[in-house]
Amino acid sequence: MFISLEGIDGSGKSTQAKLLAAALGSETLLIREPGGTSAAERIRELLADPSLEIDPFAELLLFSAARADLVSRVIRPALEAGTHVVADRFADSSVAYQGGARELGTSHVLSLTDTVIDGLWPDVTVLLRVDPEVGLGRADGKDRFESEGLDLQRAVAEAYEEIAQIASDRVVVVDASGTVEEVHERVIEAVRSSG
Repeated sequence: MFISLEGIDGSGKSTQAKLLAAALGSETLLIREPGGTSAAERIRELLADPSLEIDPFAELLLFSAARADLVSRVIRPALEAGTHVVADRFADSSVAYQGGARELGTSHVLSLTDTVIDGLWPDVTVLLRVDPEVGLGRADGKDRFESEGLDLQRAVAEAYEEIAQIASDRVVVVDASGTVEEVHERVIEAVRSSG
């Protein structure tokens, strides 16, 4: 099973992805995006650098390059070997951040992203919903996206809501307010009811 966790910065994705991977057992691979391969980790450093200004389309292409490498070299082989994959972000992030918030167009980015991942969408995507002000308060503000502030996070949250409607067959919205344990229980229930 391939499961991704999505949400605005500070929604708890990384924490919940780790907890979910642990709950699914030793036959589970935890990955993060961008990252997961040497090339993708180098691209991550570039994308996170708050001192850089990157054109939105160039930003999308950098994420796409990292994602293509991760899919072909890590995700697809793991799934073919029968391993569960839990992703801390995946393709929906580009649709939300670059398509929605950067105004490249969700349908345009969705089409490009589908080509990049060769149609390999998660079986279940857990969208952690949290108020953008709360999320930004939780985030450490050190990367380029977090440092852009509340307006970006609001635009991303709005785009995620659109994705949840468009892809309602695989996207499950989970309330990310409350304790880590409470949210974890909601995530587990969402995965069980979708799987």
